[in-house]
Amino acid sequence: MTRSLSPLAAFDINEDGRATAITEAWPDAKPGTGARWRWLHLELSDPNMATWVQEHLPPVAANALVQAETRPRCDAHDGGIILNLRGVNMNPGQETDDMVSLRLWVTDRLIVSSRLRKIFAVDEIRKEAVAGTAPASPDAFLQRLVEGLTDRLEAVSLSLEDATDALEDAILEEDDLQATALAPTRRKVIRIRRYVGPQREALHRLTQSDNILVGPHSRQLLAESANRATRIVEELDSVSARLTALQDHLYAEHSARMSRNGYVLSVVAAIFLPLGFLTGLFGMNVAGMPGTEWAHAFAVVSMIMALIGVGLFALFRVLKWL
Repeated sequence: MTRSLSPLAAFDINEDGRATAITEAWPDAKPGTGARWRWLHLELSDPNMATWVQEHLPPVAANALVQAETRPRCDAHDGGIILNLRGVNMNPGQETDDMVSLRLWVTDRLIVSSRLRKIFAVDEIRKEAVAGTAPASPDAFLQRLVEGLTDRLEAVSLSLEDATDALEDAILEEDDLQATALAPTRRKVIRIRRYVGPQREALHRLTQSDNILVGPHSRQLLAESANRATRIVEELDSVSARLTALQDHLYAEHSARMSRNGYVLSVVAAIFLPLGFLTGLFGMNVAGMPGTEWAHAFAVVSMIMALIGVGLFALFRVLKWL
């Protein structure tokens, strides 16, 4: 029975970057004659992928490519690099903070990548390869890939910063938002920060290692992307802190408003408490109540109660309770 693998992208790439599509049903892990290196981009849902990687790759690398759950990492094994990265989800109808994973096995003549959902930074390289040109070496591929992932991360980070600016203006100047309005932005920041932090460490590890798979030029460009990832982490931390401060501000304003309302009610109750006592006292329907036979009794009692109310109000002002 003929086995078949259906890569999302499969190319042999020459020293000058010229890319040739691979048409083999069960491709080898070695580049074809005259090619500098080979790139195979695989779909994790392909039922034959697990068998192919187990046959052609070292066991550790094969297991890393088919893992269901991953976090960003960079580790050297068996003369190659296991690299897990994350990118913002730019697929239509999906949340950008639901970051998509990319698993890579990199050697000096082979890159095998695998994913579950489309990653636009990878797709850009694929389109260029289909057009006949691609990065001339595996380390150049990594540099292009990391730069594309970081560009999109940076754009999302800036959009979150702009959203936080708008929330600050609405809360601090207009004061017309509730604390629940902060929740969607906070959730996005937390979910993106969860992966960008480890990805920054993975990129720094990639650039600071003495692995000969990454040349000096690509190492320099990767270091720049790693520094940008560090800046993104710092921006996300800053946005998170600002959102927390805004939430604290809203809670403080809400508590202060509740306290003011309670204080006003307490003052009103303090003024009306003796007045209520008097109305209750004179409202008793028993014999011997004074003034029941005097025509001006009601007016006098009302005036006395008004004077008591004004006197209490003045007393509270003198005591600075108001």
